[in-house]
Amino acid sequence: MLIFALTSFVGTHFLLSHPFRAPLVKALGANGFLGLYSLVALGTFIWVVQAFGAAPTAMPLWSAGDGLWALASALMLIGSILFVGSLFGNPALPGPPDTANTAKPARGVFAITRHPMMWGFALWALVHLLVSPQPKVLALTLAIGFLAIFGSVGQDAKKAALMGDGWRDWSSRTSFLPFGNQISGKSSWATAWPGRTVALAGILLWLVATYLHPMLGAPVAGIWRWMGS
Repeated sequence: MLIFALTSFVGTHFLLSHPFRAPLVKALGANGFLGLYSLVALGTFIWVVQAFGAAPTAMPLWSAGDGLWALASALMLIGSILFVGSLFGNPALPGPPDTANTAKPARGVFAITRHPMMWGFALWALVHLLVSPQPKVLALTLAIGFLAIFGSVGQDAKKAALMGDGWRDWSSRTSFLPFGNQISGKSSWATAWPGRTVALAGILLWLVATYLHPMLGAPVAGIWRWMGS
């Protein structure tokens, strides 16, 4: 049941975002399409949550020790900062072509990657696979990771079709992979600083989310794993 739910969640996202988008917008209007998209996304997400909860818990494929937990915690902190930064001035978000932001120099999280939200989701998937390597988590994280990475590829294609040279210029100045410009030497590592406000907000999100883990039936995570030990 979980596989069917995940397939529906991922599949409807891709279908509604790409081949079905234009005809549905034409038939329903932009607001009507957004309403349908939101309804389908919510319905399939609820199905995933229910199916995940009903799936049996199995023995983990490997043991997650403190070293792996420390790595996962650091990656999730980066993911939290990327996600928070993606909420402001993100030209990849749905909506009219955002020529104002693509014309600006890439700063903050956009100097790290032009898809900070999607990479935030991808890191969430990777982290949860690392520390909870059981079959149902593997299925969930692979689905979310697939949606995030290939959704980013689809966003590039869709935005290039909508914005033409504006998006292609933005793509030439930004990196698909996180820290790609810094690793290649195209940009200095100083450009990877997300900004104080985004960094603090990302840290706060990370602290709160990891603090709430046990309340959601998940293992103690983040710095709380070592607090008081």
